[in-house]
Amino acid sequence: MSEANQSSVSEFLLLGLSRHPQQQKQILFMLFLSMYLATVLGNLLIILAISTDSRLHTPMYFFLSNLSFVDLCFSSTIVPNMLTNTLSSETMSFLECLTQLYFLMALAITDNFLLAVMAYDRFVAVCHPLHYTTKMTPQLCALLVTGSWVIAILNALLHTLLVARLSFCVDNTIPHVFCEMTALLRLSCSDTHLNEMMILTEGGLIMMIPLICILVSYICITSAVLRVPSTKGKWKAFSTCGSHLAAVSLFYGTIFAVYFSPSSSHSAENDIAAAVMYTVVTPMLNPFIYSLRNKDMKGALTKIISMNCFYVQQ
Repeated sequence: MSEANQSSVSEFLLLGLSRHPQQQKQILFMLFLSMYLATVLGNLLIILAISTDSRLHTPMYFFLSNLSFVDLCFSSTIVPNMLTNTLSSETMSFLECLTQLYFLMALAITDNFLLAVMAYDRFVAVCHPLHYTTKMTPQLCALLVTGSWVIAILNALLHTLLVARLSFCVDNTIPHVFCEMTALLRLSCSDTHLNEMMILTEGGLIMMIPLICILVSYICITSAVLRVPSTKGKWKAFSTCGSHLAAVSLFYGTIFAVYFSPSSSHSAENDIAAAVMYTVVTPMLNPFIYSLRNKDMKGALTKIISMNCFYVQQ
């Protein structure tokens, strides 16, 4: 290998969507900006509504407020860079790239575990309603959320350190909108076997365990709902569970498509599309999916909006 090829890369060039025609880039910029603003507004309203309305100080809404906070941070880690990258190519230093990668993984894994925690909470509420208050204690709720954060932080740190040990040679072009793990591994001129093995084994467990918990919880919920004599009650429960499962499927489906599918099936366009789904679309949809079907949440949101309109008029 020549001396030029052995030189270390100090920054990366994110191509992302900058290769698209100018008119198309402007449309994508406006689309992503609108979706990001909807994400920020929707999640902030949920956090504000839950924190100010005492009727919503229950385990379910405690978990929902944490999910909204994570979704808000998750989207904010990616979308501002994505907006810049949509208009032109962007450079990021190696340290900035690792930092973004770390927060992306930590927030995605926290989101993953919170979805499982929320599914368990609904399982206890539907299948064991008489024991709900004794099982879902404030101490347990705090422990579940704290545990989700600790596991996510440690796991993200592990994978970030594994990437930090790699060498990157002449090619510093990332055909993506952010510093994404698989794109970095393809660029490295080091042996990435350990990184790939850890993604498939340890990373696979981190994704599969919460997913199994979610599926088992909703199977038990479905079984309990089928025993309800009221057709209206069944339809309401299935409608709510269906929307929740749609959000879960979108989140997990795109992540598995990017990180756990054969590398031969990857392309830059497909990876970007999948990344947009789980970093932009899912955080935007979660406030609507978990809130608009809920009368208490709609009442709290209406109250906040009405108060804001009153103060504006004053």
